[in-house]
Amino acid sequence: MGHSSKTLFLDRPEGRLAYDVSGDGPLVVCVPGMVDVRSSYRHLAPALVEAGYRVATMDLRGHGESDTTFSAYDDQAAASDVLALIGHLDQSPAVVVGNSMGAAAATLVAADEPGLIEAIVMLGPFVRNPPTTWFQRAMMWLMLRRPWGVPAVAAFYRSLNAGVTPPDLGDHLQRIRAALRRPGAWAAVVRTTKTSHAQVTPRLAHVMAPTLVVMGERDPDFADPAAEVRFIADALGGPTEIDVVPDAGHYPQAQRPDLVNPRVVGFLDQARRHA
Repeated sequence: MGHSSKTLFLDRPEGRLAYDVSGDGPLVVCVPGMVDVRSSYRHLAPALVEAGYRVATMDLRGHGESDTTFSAYDDQAAASDVLALIGHLDQSPAVVVGNSMGAAAATLVAADEPGLIEAIVMLGPFVRNPPTTWFQRAMMWLMLRRPWGVPAVAAFYRSLNAGVTPPDLGDHLQRIRAALRRPGAWAAVVRTTKTSHAQVTPRLAHVMAPTLVVMGERDPDFADPAAEVRFIADALGGPTEIDVVPDAGHYPQAQRPDLVNPRVVGFLDQARRHA
């Protein structure tokens, strides 16, 4: 089943955010990571809809079909957009699913507005600043320079799919490339890459909502993905479940939907029963 819902727009003070909604039931808001677009949830969203949830997938500021006119592109800005979307859809408490930087936004939302959040799911979460080598910094600097930026980012994104390659990855990359080539999008994404997660890390202890932390066992963004999962689980304040997904990299929801879909649906169903 594809992700065919039509694009809707949410007006924010400095621009519009693109999102789509499908299904009926309790609200789940899905937030992609840096560089990515909302079709990152093309496999998970239909499974959630089928399980009886109303699913909204959104594009980050400057990404996908969202405007590139904002002055801030950090975790706090993304969190404020998630809260605005929940308010606009007028359905709380909601579940927030966040991949990569989207997990940082989910953390802030759950910590700051606990009454609005029923549970959160973190996929390949970036909730602290990783140690980077000079070589990685040099590569990032090179990658963010035009004219080779868009192909370099696409190649880097492909490499983060370590393990099982989604059969529809080519189509998804095409959407990412098209989004990056929009006027103003490149500058917005470059600014997003400068995001620090330092403010997110201490907020983990304030997350009391049930949380599922999912990490691909081969996620290239982490030196030791299993250790990162344990760090996050120990830091979170509320009940936490963890899952390390075999043969998956940074996008377990797209790479291993056979394992991730039932895991997420089962977790949310259980969280709702205990609410």
